[in-house]
Amino acid sequence: MAITTKIRPRALVRASGGPRYAVALAVDALGTGLLRPFLLLYGVLVLRLSASATGIAMTAGVVVALVCMPAVGRWLDQGARSTVVAASMLVRVVGVALLLATPAGHGWPFAAAALFLGIGNQAWPAAHAALVATVAHGRERDAALAAGRALRNAGLGAGALLATVCLAGGPTALRALAAVTGLAYLAAGALAWSVRLRARPATAPARGRADGPAPRMRALLAANVVYVFCLNVPEIALPLVLVTRLHASPVWSAAVFVANTVLVVALQVPVTVLMSRFSRRAVLALAGVVLAVSYFGFLAATSLGGGWGAPAVALVSVLCTIGEIIYAGSATALVTALAPAHALGRALARFQLSTGLGLAVSPAAITALASRGSTALWGSLAAATLLSASAVATEKDQATRLSGHPGRTPSGCVSAAAVTTQTGQSAVARQGVDPR
Repeated sequence: MAITTKIRPRALVRASGGPRYAVALAVDALGTGLLRPFLLLYGVLVLRLSASATGIAMTAGVVVALVCMPAVGRWLDQGARSTVVAASMLVRVVGVALLLATPAGHGWPFAAAALFLGIGNQAWPAAHAALVATVAHGRERDAALAAGRALRNAGLGAGALLATVCLAGGPTALRALAAVTGLAYLAAGALAWSVRLRARPATAPARGRADGPAPRMRALLAANVVYVFCLNVPEIALPLVLVTRLHASPVWSAAVFVANTVLVVALQVPVTVLMSRFSRRAVLALAGVVLAVSYFGFLAATSLGGGWGAPAVALVSVLCTIGEIIYAGSATALVTALAPAHALGRALARFQLSTGLGLAVSPAAITALASRGSTALWGSLAAATLLSASAVATEKDQATRLSGHPGRTPSGCVSAAAVTTQTGQSAVARQGVDPR
């Protein structure tokens, strides 16, 4: 198998779904950045809800939205690709419309808006990964998934920066930002739908396998819940430690967040391509080790106190971001490599369920652990992440158990999907055999 070692921008855009789809991703991310980080402020400042009621509504929206993931997985396994991506964007238009129509002091319409926004936010990652997995295969697919994440982070960062500048306008500015977000989702959904990409999963050669279940991946999914905590470290854990423990200026928290965004945008693709020399499972285990080392680093940095603590935390945060980049570049790619074509949607839906669960519980877990001290916070995160990395490294792939050959699909060779593109032409995309 040829391993991707070079970054070719045109090939990367093509493997990511084409120029039109790339524009849809950028517009969607920009719109999301305008509102998503400030949804709590919208509830408090514009709708005059209490902070606790707003937070509960937002959390409930995310959790209830996860219930929709099995249906999304089945829809993807029926061959839908760009339609599901577009639906994940358009359903958020409904959420924004409800948000704009909610009268001040009314919590239930805000909760409904949070639910529709949550459905779109949860459905999008699985739908996007399935679309990329249909267009690109092997290590090119891994690079394309990484490019999509880098593009999305760039759009989110730009949107959040623009919104921050506009926040001086108060509630009126927040309403305007919500309206622009809705228009961005509408435009992005229309662009994604216009790609018109479908896939017809090939029938597996082994009799009785064509309609079989998605791979269980129990250790991988359980480990992913813990791995996902790293995504909330820059937003929750570090500001909490810097402000309450080290009594540092909030500027340090902002600097860490900006550095995290810039590093992800700049390094996600190069690091993913560099790691393509190794199996995805080994790289994902390595990500856990890097993250655990960074957690121990945070523990040591917070013990410094005084004027050295904040700079040390900021320095260690770079290592944590590297671990996050390695994790993000290998986790979804491993799922797409493990899942047979006929069960790709269900496998990605299960993976997104574990991701959503981790994102939902991590704020409460981090704040609870932080209240018991730095050792409890960082020591627990490091231990749990190392345990998860060990589980990922030792789990046996279902394909290996069925075929007896590591790194092969259950069919023993390749899987195929008939793909209809925006040009109306039909092609057969084959997924090469590559290390898991």
